[in-house]
Formats: sequence, structure tokens, C-alpha cells
Amino acid sequence: MSDGRHVALYFVASPLQYLAARRIAETFEQGARQVLVWYKKGVTQIVVEQDWEASAYMAWPRWQPLPGPFGRHRRLRANIRQVAELVGRCESIHIHSAVFDTEAINYFLRALPKACGAGTMKARILPDGIISIRRYPLSPLKAAAQYLRKLRRLVAPELDYWCFAGDRIGSDAPFCDRIYALPGLPNEYPPAKTVLLPALVARSETRQDLATRRALVIGQPLVGSGLMTPEARDAVSQHIRAWLQAEGFDEIHYKGHPKDPQRELLEPAYLPIEISEALEAYMSHTAYDCVVGVRSSALLFARQIYGQDAQVVAFGWDAIRFKSPEEEADMRAAFSSCDITLI
Repeated sequence: MSDGRHVALYFVASPLQYLAARRIAETFEQGARQVLVWYKKGVTQIVVEQDWEASAYMAWPRWQPLPGPFGRHRRLRANIRQVAELVGRCESIHIHSAVFDTEAINYFLRALPKACGAGTMKARILPDGIISIRRYPLSPLKAAAQYLRKLRRLVAPELDYWCFAGDRIGSDAPFCDRIYALPGLPNEYPPAKTVLLPALVARSETRQDLATRRALVIGQPLVGSGLMTPEARDAVSQHIRAWLQAEGFDEIHYKGHPKDPQRELLEPAYLPIEISEALEAYMSHTAYDCVVGVRSSALLFARQIYGQDAQVVAFGWDAIRFKSPEEEADMRAAFSSCDITLI
């Protein structure tokens, strides 16, 4: 347990961000008081409360304003009070988030140290999967809009927005001293600030005693999302089935995508699985010898989970309708860097 003088605070919105926060707490923030705040309800099911000294769900001001006039504004103030109570009095604080240009997180940069008596504050960026392989510069319009958010301090002094330029997640901002990156994924962050995380799930956290060779097929909407023609989708699905059969897998599980009611890649030989948690959380405690799919970001996450203990294979990229050559080049680089085989 920590003495409370230093606090590591994590704002998370996805299972990947949650596992990254847990690994940072174990590896880079030892001795700190560990405080977790999640703002997407889907994360609730994977939170292990005993891993944190304080934790709570925080409502997102834009989507869950308080009832009555100025509900969004009042929610922002209420969130600062809520998180300040979780953090408690401290001397220093490290605020972790995947992005800092949103008002729901940015106001904490100045408000929280004052509310908690902290003399120093550093902001650190959590990895956000394939989104993190590129920079997203603030447009002149969005940069100017930051100053409108600063006007809130006229009626609520604690709501003092920290304006910045460059990358919208805050990687170039003076308040950011560290950017955590996933192993194997390329990134465009300043090298002096970038810190590579170890594997998100330790090998001992997945089962290693399987008696049979087992594969997982990750489904996604292909025709439904305009990524492929029906004919191309059928050819890719047949290719996946034939490849798995030739590789001699005894058991093949299929995980459908929430936005794919047609289960476009499901074949009769597969066993559909229904899980009550996020796929990333499920994979973090369920071992597979092989994970296959098309271009789902879950394939990238599978490599982070299983390391070199499992094959990770993506099929059908020659048939995918990418939005642009740049998108295809970026995705190929990401998948290649993670040692995902493209067939």
C-alpha cells in the first residue's frame, strides 16, 4: 500500500486502456496510490476493484449531463469533486488518459492538483490500440475552439481549460511528459517521451494446459460495412475454413461482432461462443493456439495478449476496400510490425 503522497490516476474507456493502466500501475507507478476512473459503462464488467486503492465510474458530461439547466456544466464540476474525493490529499499526481483535448478530461489538469493540494502534476498518455499509430494534429478551428472552453472559468474558476497545440491527444503539450506505447506497434510520438509497455497480460495469466489445439475466428461486418463484395467475403470465409482445416486445429471457436448480426464469417464447422465480457477481457484469460480474422483491431490485441505463443493471421486484404492508399499503408505497417501474418 502507498503512503498517499503520490497518486497515479487513470481515466479509461476500453478494455485495452484498462489493461494498459493495470500494467503501468504494476510496472511504472509502484508505490503510488492507484486510482481508477472509467467513463464507458462497458468497462465496468472487467474492473477488479481489489487491484485499485480507489475506483469509480464517472459520467461523461456531454452524454450524461445532470438534470436541469446547465446540466453539462454542473456535471463537469461534479466530476471534479467526485474524482478529488477518490484521489484525496496528495503531494504529486500523474494523470493518465488516452486523450487530453476533450473537456471531460482536460479540466482535471488544473483543477485536480488544486483540489487535492498537489504541488506537481504530470499528464501521461495511455495507448489506444491502432488509433495510436498516427498523429492527429489539431486543426486551426479546433485549436481556436479550445479558448471558448476556457470561458467557463468566468463562472467556475476550477474549470480552467489548458489550451495546447500540435497533436490532439496532447503528446506535444508541455503538461505531457510520457507517452506509453504498445510493443510492436509503430507510432509517430516524440521518442524522448515514448515509453514501451511490457506485454499487457503476463503469460501466467492465460491458461497453458490445453489438451487440444484450439483456434478463434474473429468476425466482423465486411459486406455490411462496405469493406468487401459478397463474392469476395464468401471466398475469404472459405479460405479461412480451409486453412484452419489444413493446419489441423481440433476445435474452432467463432466470436461474432456486435454490429454483424449476419455473422458473415461463421462456417458450420465453427462453434459460436457467447461471452458476457469484452472480447479483449475474454482473451486475457482464455488461451488459443491461433487467432484469425480479416482486419479487426482485435487481431492486434491478440498479439499483445498471447505474444509468440499463438499464431495471429489476417486473411483477404487484397479484397478489402480501404478508404485510401494511406489507410491501407498504415494498417499494413501496424499488422506487419505486430508480426501478424497476412494471407
